[in-house]
Amino acid sequence: MNEPRRISTRKTPEPAAIEASDDGIEQGKRLIRVADDKGLSLVQRIANHFYLLSWKTPIHGRKLKGKYPLKLLAVPDDSIPGDLRAGQAIRAGYFLFRGRKQVIDTIDFAKLDLTPGFADYIHSFRWLRDLASAGGREHGAPIAESVMRKWLDVHAETPSEPAWRADNAGWRLLFWTTHAPLILSSSDLVYRSLVLNCIARTARHLDRIADKTPMGLPRLVAWAAIVAASMLIPGGNARKLFGEAGLKRAIDNGLHADGGIVSRSPLAQMEAVMLLSMLRAVYDVRRETPPAFLDEALSRAIPALLGLTHGDGGLGNWQGAGAIAPQIVNAVVQASRVRTRPLRQARDWGYQRIAAGTTVVQIDAAPPPVARLAEAGCASTGAIEISDGLHRLIVNCGGAALEGAWIAPDLAQGLRTTAAHSTLVLDDCNSTALMPDGTLGKGVTEVELNRQELDNGSRIELSHDGYVRRMGYIHRRLLMVSGDGKEVRGEDMLTPAERRRKPSKLPVLLRFHLAPGVEPTLTADNQGALLRIDLGALWQFRTGTGLLSIEDSLWVDGDGRPHPAKQLVVTSEALPGGSSIGWLFKRVG
Repeated sequence: MNEPRRISTRKTPEPAAIEASDDGIEQGKRLIRVADDKGLSLVQRIANHFYLLSWKTPIHGRKLKGKYPLKLLAVPDDSIPGDLRAGQAIRAGYFLFRGRKQVIDTIDFAKLDLTPGFADYIHSFRWLRDLASAGGREHGAPIAESVMRKWLDVHAETPSEPAWRADNAGWRLLFWTTHAPLILSSSDLVYRSLVLNCIARTARHLDRIADKTPMGLPRLVAWAAIVAASMLIPGGNARKLFGEAGLKRAIDNGLHADGGIVSRSPLAQMEAVMLLSMLRAVYDVRRETPPAFLDEALSRAIPALLGLTHGDGGLGNWQGAGAIAPQIVNAVVQASRVRTRPLRQARDWGYQRIAAGTTVVQIDAAPPPVARLAEAGCASTGAIEISDGLHRLIVNCGGAALEGAWIAPDLAQGLRTTAAHSTLVLDDCNSTALMPDGTLGKGVTEVELNRQELDNGSRIELSHDGYVRRMGYIHRRLLMVSGDGKEVRGEDMLTPAERRRKPSKLPVLLRFHLAPGVEPTLTADNQGALLRIDLGALWQFRTGTGLLSIEDSLWVDGDGRPHPAKQLVVTSEALPGGSSIGWLFKRVG
């Protein structure tokens, strides 16, 4: 399978701007989305279909046969707590996932009619962690064994998707071994033998498909599970060498040099950190030293993850993720045992962070993720989020990847649009097209970025070409944050692109989505608003161009639950000779 090329970077030609400053901020960067960034072709889809059919053939079945392990060599610790509410629901007799329920007694693995995310939650057995958090083995083991028997009856012998998809199989192997007391406490030796044999079959399945798995988190999961299996199943020395080599390749291809994951998703970034921490726990329980590249990957991934945390410690709403709660982020970081500061400039991952006083500003300063590597990629180039201490002020809607009871597929698609982000929208069009099959189409291919750290604050200027091909305009956004964090100034400019026909006059909407709990009040001239943060500070917004209005919006939390909110909308127009909208957020009390 041909590897999709990732977003590449090159420096701008100004010599003075190329060198990194003393504070570690590199100036003058250009990020380019690859020209051949497309979803899977028809030929590739057909080939993948026949590849999946091959799993059901006797040939693949024979490759999964081998020695029956009599036991696991160890049971790793799981230092990340599960979801107590979900665990209590399992104790009560049903799975709970993003507001949807599935009764355990009536579950039919032969025809599991659930949303993809819910099905993955069950097939991956990550619910074992939730069950473990809700009580001891005495009460949890009978429930886990009951589900395990039903799953084995349908899926133990013949691999199929989604149950045996590489990432589900990899997570399942990790959770089966980490929470083995819940599934291997039975005195039924036939059942125990079936479980142990299925663990071994899963490892052999992953041996053969890991490198055919999409790059990024799915491939990382597959190879991490192979390495874990090599140390937890007897006779794994050869698999360990094979697995560690594959894991290193997966890390090199799946994480940028700055530690950010290729899908650009904070949720995937957090999952990758959790994955690598779980794998290191396997080395710990076997009293073996992890390879240097594993610790090095964690030491890069944690600052990148922390770079997208706000003052409350939770993650921002970027690339389909909801606002992941601070306690979850903290638990994952604690499990990594890496102590470091947030990354202020993720040069390849594409996020910029400015922290001044109690104010944190996050900026999406890169093209969208490569289409093949992101299931819920968003047209969010240039968008910002702002928080003041523990309170969020400006947000993006988020949640496109969290389909469930509260987010229907149509809403999820809408949450990926440029209008669902705090940035400029030209002629009601996305800066990067959203295709019917869910991939990202044409739009932003190049982003130019320049950042300066000054005595009186920080300055970022970025531009993207998302509207050039269709409308002839380049969007430039200038951001300046004062040294004390009490002022965030901006200017959004639309300028005619060179070597393009003269653009026409078009409508412009500048959107700033407000966090829940922020109450806006328009000023009499319709060019400003007072923003009262519940239990927080008072901010003022002003625009020098166009008319300001307040519209309804929504904000999605980490559980995939939308919350009603408001948004500031500045209405203006793009002019053929160029136009701009200046604006200011100022803390006034």
